[in-house]
Amino acid sequence: MLCALIMAGGKGTRFWPLSTEDKPKQFLNLLGDETMIQMTVNRIKPLIPLERIFICTGERYVSLVKEQLPEILERNIIVEPEGRNTAPCIALSSFIIERYYKDSTMVVLPSDQLIKDEKKFLEVISDGNLYLNYHNNEILTLGMTPDRAETGYGYIRVSEEVTRVNDNEVVGVDAFVEKPNQEKAEQYLKAGNYLWNGGMFLWKTKLILELIKEHMEATYEALRGLKHISEDLISGYVSENYSKTEATSIDYGILEKCNSIKVIPCTFGWDDVGSWNSLERYREKDKNHNICDENIRIVDSTNNIGIGHKKPIVFYGLEDLFYIETDELIVVTKKEKMNEIKVLKEKIG
Repeated sequence: MLCALIMAGGKGTRFWPLSTEDKPKQFLNLLGDETMIQMTVNRIKPLIPLERIFICTGERYVSLVKEQLPEILERNIIVEPEGRNTAPCIALSSFIIERYYKDSTMVVLPSDQLIKDEKKFLEVISDGNLYLNYHNNEILTLGMTPDRAETGYGYIRVSEEVTRVNDNEVVGVDAFVEKPNQEKAEQYLKAGNYLWNGGMFLWKTKLILELIKEHMEATYEALRGLKHISEDLISGYVSENYSKTEATSIDYGILEKCNSIKVIPCTFGWDDVGSWNSLERYREKDKNHNICDENIRIVDSTNNIGIGHKKPIVFYGLEDLFYIETDELIVVTKKEKMNEIKVLKEKIG
């Protein structure tokens, strides 16, 4: 029984000022008519029915989830009392999913990624699920075949161990590698045995709970009562016990301590849409390479990014400008400074 867990608790600080703590990037329309979380759900639901799609999010975002995804069952909205990184989020969600679907397989997905070839993506998930039916003590992660020396992603170094499942390969993992500098990233690209870590996983729910019990005992003990209590007591139990979990990532808490991890190399047009620079790869540009919404009028200007709000804005004789307007403020800088937007937010408070 294949279930989906969509993690939607992030704050999206690199997309400030459009992304805020009250409405982070997964709830924004950054790449089209749908928000990022709507795109994520609509992408997976041809393979997994809505009753088996779960959303884990923070308390302050529950109303946004209900507003943007009214078709998701109330019980399938898993609420974190506080953000404590991905390991507690996955532990909590695994206990909840196990309540409703015994012997399930989970696919874990971030809520804010772009995937261009959705048919190929679903084929990969389907083949991964098939593989786990015969290798239920293994963990699968999805690795993206790199096409540039990217310093913003973690990497996966693969071994020569290969198993085929239909048109996809399942490959051994040698190591997870932190985000590299430019020189290292170029070496990884040239070596050919490194993949981008997309932060997407498949595993048996029972297995991940066993691994949490083994490697993150405090987290397991804090949440184990979810196996037995009645549904009306879940919220209070989580509120009382969630702070006792270990605030760490699933990579550090579990994956780096396991030997039974494999990766499926993927070529379905993935991007984590992690910064303003990523929009330049996917948003439509005009003939002068501007990316601007309907509130921005462009006159004799080139290579700008502009997102207005209520009043019309005119760009005249401008080049390489970054302009973002919200209800609260207007940010204007050179495009070369876009990657420093998180630092700017911290500076101005």
